[in-house]
Amino acid sequence: MTGFEVQRLPFEADAVKVWAAGDRRRVNWPVVYVLDGERPARAGELTDIYVGESLNAAGRMRQHLDSPSKQTLTTMRVILDDRFNKSVCLDLESFLIRMLSGDGAFRVLNRNDGITDSDYYDRETYRQTFLDVFEELRHDGIFTRSVPEIENSDLFKLSPFKALTQDQAIAVEDIVEGVIDDLRDGGSTTMVVQGEPGTGKTVIAIYLLKMLADIAAMREGDEPDADSLFSEFFVSENRDLLAGARVGIVVPQQSLRDSIKKVFRRTPGLSATMVLTPFQVGESPEEFDLLIVDEAHRLNQRANQASGVQNRKFRDINVALFGEDDTSKTQLDWIVAKSRHQILMLDAAQSVRPADLPLEQIQAIVDRARSEHRHYPLVSQLRVNAGPGYIGFVRALLGDPVSAERREAPDLSDYEFALFDDLGEMQDAIRERDARFGLARLVAGYAWPWLTKLDKSAFDIEVDGVSLRWNSTQTDWIASKGSLDEVGSIHTVQGYDLNYAGVIIGRDLRYDRVAGRLFIDRDSYFDKKGKENNPVLGRTYSDDDLLRYITNIYAVLLTRGIRGTFVYACDPGLREYLRERMPRASSVPP
Repeated sequence: MTGFEVQRLPFEADAVKVWAAGDRRRVNWPVVYVLDGERPARAGELTDIYVGESLNAAGRMRQHLDSPSKQTLTTMRVILDDRFNKSVCLDLESFLIRMLSGDGAFRVLNRNDGITDSDYYDRETYRQTFLDVFEELRHDGIFTRSVPEIENSDLFKLSPFKALTQDQAIAVEDIVEGVIDDLRDGGSTTMVVQGEPGTGKTVIAIYLLKMLADIAAMREGDEPDADSLFSEFFVSENRDLLAGARVGIVVPQQSLRDSIKKVFRRTPGLSATMVLTPFQVGESPEEFDLLIVDEAHRLNQRANQASGVQNRKFRDINVALFGEDDTSKTQLDWIVAKSRHQILMLDAAQSVRPADLPLEQIQAIVDRARSEHRHYPLVSQLRVNAGPGYIGFVRALLGDPVSAERREAPDLSDYEFALFDDLGEMQDAIRERDARFGLARLVAGYAWPWLTKLDKSAFDIEVDGVSLRWNSTQTDWIASKGSLDEVGSIHTVQGYDLNYAGVIIGRDLRYDRVAGRLFIDRDSYFDKKGKENNPVLGRTYSDDDLLRYITNIYAVLLTRGIRGTFVYACDPGLREYLRERMPRASSVPP
């Protein structure tokens, strides 16, 4: 058996005809191919690219040459290997699509209905070949970054070209079927997708929008292969239902919203204008057919907003939608009023401020969705490589000390979960992991004032002789220059992945050894919006209320790390509490 080869030629009818006659594998053998266009003359423009697999490459090329959507493509590269079979080619096709989408140098023309992650015989051996294919294509200008660099990027992590887990695929199939049925019947519905951190709620939201856009844009004779995961939805009847439908995704958090916009700008069928704030929905002069709300638990109830302008907008939107300034109305009420169908991505345990939707309203939404068979749970943990019990253990650790003491510590396998007694040592460990793997960052609870907002020369966090500053940007902080020397807050990292998270737990969260309970130090919690009362609704927030929000914050921070999580606690009592309950790490950080 020989290795692979990449054959490159012009994407033209005459060239394909001559090429087809030279090798039987070009007309009767499983292959993967890449079609791309001329590089744009102007900076910022993207070249179109398409990846496919076929048993008859020459015949498939002739079909593509007749396709209007492929007229911008000028070069074909066909990857041939005597060892290839159908399963291998489907896997390689999916791998290249995911890498191209994450690299961001091209505009990927593929639909996302056929992305696979199926196992097959000797898959690991073939996967090494995939890396060799990648490197040859990179040498030929198809890729601009290495595989680790791509996999660490937001474009990759938020890409609509994901291989779904089984429960994600089931949820997508049920949701798309429900959306199509509802559009056909003309009713109004609210669906709920519920899952813990790392189960892929944002991935599903983006995947859904891309697939619905692809169905709406399909042409006659452009149906996917029969073995495509969602081929049953790509029919003309569904296209006609979705064509012209006004859809969007609502993202309450600024940083995550900007990252998703970046992905949508590079994805055919999607647009950055589809990524909305709750205020943009409320002020929209037009109705939406479907709105998907990511991190729906972060939608606001009526509370003091970040600015006077937003306070006025909240009032004005209420009056415009409901005829009066009804203070009981929330941003979710705006979304329901402005759209026929809603899909809410929810996890009540990730509410981190009193202004977020109240817990009782979230529970009512979930209960109603369950009763209407519109509730889709996600259970597969995709982010943290610490086994299925890690997130539950972390939440028990921060939520109920007695429960955490009785709960068996999870088997971490190779996951690094370590407690540090010195912040400088933890910072050194994060720097070392960043040098090896990338995306290792320090994060913290809001337990220090943000002095650098007014004085860029100041330091915000000073502990153990270590002086640190809060994140210098709210947008794409994790990938920003200098982020390794800064500390990210909850508002810049919620919804994102890291390879390693170094979590600094400030004195806002402490442990009373005599009482055997966690408690908060209100004076050490500096998020004004995180602890202020709500006079409009007549609500005051007790220390127990704030304890829920603050422990939620730390639970979110402790579930960012894919490969490991390091912890430093400022309160000696809390440090001892954690030392007694945290499982032993499989490897000791330097």
